[in-house]
Amino acid sequence: MSTPLLSLTDVRKTYGRGDTRFDALRGVDLDIHPGESVAIVGKSGSGKSTLMHLLALLDVPTSGTIELEGQDTGTLRGRNLNRVRNKTFGFVFQQFFLTPNSSVLENVMLPLKIAGVPRGERRRRALSALRDLDLADKARNRATDLSGGQKQRTVIARALVNNPRVIFADEPTGNLDSTTGAVVADILFGLQREHGITLVLVTHDEELAARCDRRVTMRDGVLTAEDEAVAA
Repeated sequence: MSTPLLSLTDVRKTYGRGDTRFDALRGVDLDIHPGESVAIVGKSGSGKSTLMHLLALLDVPTSGTIELEGQDTGTLRGRNLNRVRNKTFGFVFQQFFLTPNSSVLENVMLPLKIAGVPRGERRRRALSALRDLDLADKARNRATDLSGGQKQRTVIARALVNNPRVIFADEPTGNLDSTTGAVVADILFGLQREHGITLVLVTHDEELAARCDRRVTMRDGVLTAEDEAVAA
């Protein structure tokens, strides 16, 4: 097995104090390897979204260590943290988080703008990502005018535009009908296979989880099972 891309050791996350204390994660150990697809499953409140936010460096653990390619991410601060996160990760969320009155192209260019990429290069790369997702003809449309499936494909294009090592997807098909959700799932797993992207999914969808190389099950802030799945 290859060296882990992401490695968590005894990671704990606590919110509040005293009577309001809530232990969202209670000592999680997890390795995620380059190029694999991992489903994080569990009931609401199990800690799965908290786990994903920590893996994606969107939050910091109360204790424990998170390593990215062997580097303790606890040493990353400010601009260095933002640069590593923007360069390494792409994000696909159920709620889309598109700027509604901006064009599709402007939404997809946003990570490149944050990274300081010149405008001409931003435009070239964003249009290339939109072509890959069959959305080039929607580049000038406002995001608010897209269908649900088109919005989610725009989000995937935005996630891809920085050539990430890892895509984190939180309930990526949750707001879509079954047919459109299946198309979006096919796109995500196709990208994982074709580009060697590591895919980390948080999902309630058993069919989606079954397509992953591996699934981990959260319950009350701990991992309860780690099963090998046969990808469809």
